[in-house]
Amino acid sequence: MRIAVTGAHGTGKTTLVEDLAQASDSFDAVPEPLFVFESDAAFVDGPNLEDFEEQLDQSCDLILKASTNSGLIFDRCPIDYLAYLEVVSDAEGFEWTPSAKLLARIERAMGTFDLIIFVPLLDNDEIAENIEYPQLRREIDARLTSMLRDDDFGFFENGLSLLEVFGSREQRVAKILDGLATNA
Repeated sequence: MRIAVTGAHGTGKTTLVEDLAQASDSFDAVPEPLFVFESDAAFVDGPNLEDFEEQLDQSCDLILKASTNSGLIFDRCPIDYLAYLEVVSDAEGFEWTPSAKLLARIERAMGTFDLIIFVPLLDNDEIAENIEYPQLRREIDARLTSMLRDDDFGFFENGLSLLEVFGSREQRVAKILDGLATNA
């Protein structure tokens, strides 16, 4: 089984990935591209298209290079970067759309997953620390919610499942593990 966890920044995705890997011997965590590729230049001027395009490319690379490996849970996937690219480009006054070649690559990467776990932003935010770019965070959450629930790109047409999780860390992990056991 291959899983990706998606959501806006500061929703607890990384913590959830780590918690799942610890709670189950079946999964190894794959950090998000920003940390795997350790780009010191990322976002030095704030959120921008160039950095998100690079992370989208890196995300596809990570996923496709490990496409024959099972038991992986990825922190972020191309869906995240599609949402960030759309929202950031809109704020800059134009519409970003992936090329046909890029969209085909994204579809190949997404086709390697069995489950996408969405961590939505909640009204009662559990993250106590100050989150960078709170307005961007809300906009990304809204776009991801719409993108995932409406299946804007058709990723869920061929057996890919979507699971939304919320609650405490323990509740999130329990819901996922229960869902996995039910579908096993």
